[in-house]
Amino acid sequence: MVERHHQWMTQFGRSYKDVADKAHRFKIFKDNTDFIDTFNAAGNRSYTLAINDFANLTNEEFVLTRTGLKMGSRRNSSAFMHADVTEVPSSMDWRTVGAVTGVKDQGKCGCCWAFAAVAATESIKQLTTGNLVSLSEQELLDCDTSVNQGCNGGNRDLAYHCNPERPAPRAGKISGYEDVPANDEEALLKAVSKQPVSVSIDGSGSQFQFYKSGVFTGECATMTNHAVTIVGYGENSDGIKYWLVKNSWGTDWGEAGFGMIQRESGNVEGICSIAKRPSYPLA
Repeated sequence: MVERHHQWMTQFGRSYKDVADKAHRFKIFKDNTDFIDTFNAAGNRSYTLAINDFANLTNEEFVLTRTGLKMGSRRNSSAFMHADVTEVPSSMDWRTVGAVTGVKDQGKCGCCWAFAAVAATESIKQLTTGNLVSLSEQELLDCDTSVNQGCNGGNRDLAYHCNPERPAPRAGKISGYEDVPANDEEALLKAVSKQPVSVSIDGSGSQFQFYKSGVFTGECATMTNHAVTIVGYGENSDGIKYWLVKNSWGTDWGEAGFGMIQRESGNVEGICSIAKRPSYPLA
C-alpha cells in the first residue's frame, strides 16, 4: 500500500508539508483504496471504480471542493420545444459530430453549474453555426453573484479561460433557455436527441467519486449537488440503457472525463436524480 501511495503521488505530482500530513493522507488513501478494491473484487455491478486524483480526500472533503450546486427557480416547462419529437435515434453521441469540446476541470471550486451550462452552450453554438468554440466559465463566475455566488462564495483566483478585467469579443450567445419537464426521462430523451442538455445530479457518493467505467447504477441520494451535461445516450452489450455525461472533474475521472449513468431505471427522478432538473439553451 505504501508503494501504491508513492506511485499515486508521482503520477499526480503530490507532496506533503511534513511527516504528519503525509501519514494522515496515507491513511485516507489506504481507506479509499481498500474501498475501491473491495467494490471491484465483488464483481456484481455494471461499473468499476479506480484510484484517481481524489484518492487522498475523504468523501466529505471531496463533496466540499467538487460539488456545491445551488438551485435557482425553474421556469414553466409547458413550452418545451422538443415535446413534439416522435422518433429518436436508438443511440446518440454528440461527440461524434464534433459538437462537444474537450473535458475541462473545475478544480477546487464548487462551480460545476458554470461548466454544465457552458458545455451545452458550446454545443448549441456548433449545431447552429458549424463552429465549435471553447467558451469561458470564468465569465459566468464573475457575472452570477446572486444565485451561485461565484466560486462557492466568490473565489476569483481560479481563472479558467479569460481575464475578466480585459474585454474580449463576443464568442457566442443564446436567446434563452428551456426546462425539460421534471422527472420525465422520455422528455429528456427527446431533448438529448436534438442537443446536449445540462442536468443536476447527486455527485457526492464515494462510488461516484471513484467511478471509472461501465454504466453507473448507484448508490445515490435524491438531493442534487452537482451539475453535468448529457451529451448522448445508448445501450450497452448487457442491455442496460444509459445517459452519456460530460463531467468537469478532469480527464482522470471516468472514461477520460465522460461517464455513463443508467437510464430508465424505474426511479421517477432517474439515477442520481438526473431527470429532476434538466435544461438546455436556445440558439
